[in-house]
Amino acid sequence: MNARHEVVRKISELAPPAPAEDYSKRPLTELYGENVFGMAVMRGVLPKKTYQALVRTVEQGEALDASHADTIATAMKDWAISRGATHYTHWFQPMTGLTAEKHDTFLNYNEEGRAITEFSGKMLIKGEPDASSFPSGGIRATFEARGYTAWDPTSPAFLMEGVRGKTLVIPTAFCSWTGEALDKKTPLLRSLEALNKQALRVLRILGNTHAKRVTSTVGPEQEYFLVDRRFYWLRPDLINAGRTLFGARPPKGQEMEDHYFGSIRPRVLAFMMDLEHEAYRLGIPIKTRHNEVSPAQFEVAPIFERGNVAADHNMLLMELMRGTAQKHGFECLLHEKPFAGVNGSGKHNNWSMMDDQGNNLLEPGQTPEENAQFLVFMSAVVRSIHKWGHVLRASIASAANDHRLGANEAPPAIISVYLGERLTEVVQSLVAGTKGQKKAGGVIDIGVSALPPIPKDESDRNRTSPFAFTGNKFEFRAVGASMSIARPNTYLNTIAADSLDFMATEIEKAMKSGKDLHAAVQKVVSETLGDSQRIIFNGDNYTKEWHAEAEKRGIPNLRHTVDAVEVLAQPETKELFRRHGVYSEQELASRRTIFLETYVKTLHIESSITANMAQTILLPAVFGYQRGLALTLRDVRSTLAPNAAGATAKLLQQVTELADRLQGSIAKLEAARAEVEGNGDVAAHARHYREKVLPAMEAVREAADALELLVDDEWWPLPKYREMLFVY
Repeated sequence: MNARHEVVRKISELAPPAPAEDYSKRPLTELYGENVFGMAVMRGVLPKKTYQALVRTVEQGEALDASHADTIATAMKDWAISRGATHYTHWFQPMTGLTAEKHDTFLNYNEEGRAITEFSGKMLIKGEPDASSFPSGGIRATFEARGYTAWDPTSPAFLMEGVRGKTLVIPTAFCSWTGEALDKKTPLLRSLEALNKQALRVLRILGNTHAKRVTSTVGPEQEYFLVDRRFYWLRPDLINAGRTLFGARPPKGQEMEDHYFGSIRPRVLAFMMDLEHEAYRLGIPIKTRHNEVSPAQFEVAPIFERGNVAADHNMLLMELMRGTAQKHGFECLLHEKPFAGVNGSGKHNNWSMMDDQGNNLLEPGQTPEENAQFLVFMSAVVRSIHKWGHVLRASIASAANDHRLGANEAPPAIISVYLGERLTEVVQSLVAGTKGQKKAGGVIDIGVSALPPIPKDESDRNRTSPFAFTGNKFEFRAVGASMSIARPNTYLNTIAADSLDFMATEIEKAMKSGKDLHAAVQKVVSETLGDSQRIIFNGDNYTKEWHAEAEKRGIPNLRHTVDAVEVLAQPETKELFRRHGVYSEQELASRRTIFLETYVKTLHIESSITANMAQTILLPAVFGYQRGLALTLRDVRSTLAPNAAGATAKLLQQVTELADRLQGSIAKLEAARAEVEGNGDVAAHARHYREKVLPAMEAVREAADALELLVDDEWWPLPKYREMLFVY
């Protein structure tokens, strides 16, 4: 047997998995948050004055007096040590797209040489990791190492359990010695401040004097693939690139639509249950689990949380997914397109705004046409996509996401807004100045008397829209599965804040000109929606007709990362982020550089693996099979007749031609990789990889995938799609 067949045999003999623990012994309500130093724990261990100050920081954004830091640090240390922690770490999110941590022990040593435990307020507030080797986009030179991690009190500390112990994990921001943000959290926190400022301004104009703070709320649905780790170790492309660079389409993919919401296999369900319980212990509010559309694809989704906490929890969840999968013999693939020809994986970013009284500012109510607050906030969001949709597109740009966008339930790169039938009618009535017809949600009549009536939602769902209104929130469906949601939400918060600023200013102008509040709101909402109508589209976003229509409407179609990130270099984009205090011009320029550098590095790695695998794994297998065919052909002809074995000759000819084509494609790929273009210009370098290296990679794959369908199954060395997607 070859290695592939041995793996299939071993998987087929797997015994049903045993649960990691007896989940019936403790209710989930008792388990939830047990490893979190959250508000409930702090209320019991902190002095009242300190606790109240911390509550004001978390809920109202007040600065925390440093005098409370020592008290909080001591309580945090005692709690962590009592639960088995020996170390602490400042956990941050550099611009690698991953998280980073440096562990320090609680131990210190007194003058007598005895060990003591120590954790001061200064140690809690500030840490100093080496910043030199993290991406900075030119902000820092490699010889300038100093950077700082700064405690984020709005995101709770937690305990991470390892194989040999526990570590206290403290969420932090990360900045340079010169003050620039070197992470994804700092701009996110700044964008939340900008959103709060402008949203409160609008609420005050509308007469709301009770709300003291507004924040974004986010619930990211996380899609992922699971493959058996034994297949994974036989695929150098999966190990090094996170996606399959070779693989012919299987006889059966997702066309039967039988995997979606299907019965969850026991082995996968065991993984899901262990993942959920680890997430519950860390206070991550997991709500949903199910099979996704593609074979071997699944989804886990939480309920909404404050934007910065949701970003932290999603990064933590991805770490838990990878670790838990390995314990179950799986590899969790978070790449946006690990398998060609089937669905990729996204992270549907459900976004809304909420005040500190618990009110969702995008809740339309029973009569949205009469809900002034909803209409103002909804109009501001629609305007933000109309004016800044190209900026939002840049927020989800990556080489991986380029493979996903535009098909298989992933939206295209044309950023439009779906409002649904009823809300679109409201918009049209407001723009036209007519009184819209009130409509109740109603019920769905199924036609079976024994079934209860089903309440009808305000609108249908549009799974092809990149930015869809779904009842009381907007679902940004273009975010990639492997991405931190911090970046797209930073951009989304900022453009929403910009439009709320615009709305507030225009309403104030109208009132100063003599209009009452109602008339001013009516005027500004009507004009704003009228100016923004081109961005609203409720149809199928995949059709050629829509792409042509979008071009007529002047909506950008930035298909590739290299084009999308250039938006960040535009003067109006720089001014947008500067005006709202989210990115300085230098910080924004660094992000553009990092986008492009990451793109180049990704394709450099992928192209190197492609050439190497084709040359050292696939071609030798093809040559071995080719030799066997030649020997068979010789033996048959020597036994029967010189012209016998026509089928063998024809197959040998096909294999030989494809082998020559594969070898030639490898040579062209290596030539494209060796041809360095850019002369220090990272954008030119990225374009070279997109325009020359990427097509050369595809040519290698086309030849290899054609050979996979011809070469004897015993000879083919790589696990095939028909195995990886279905054998687990």
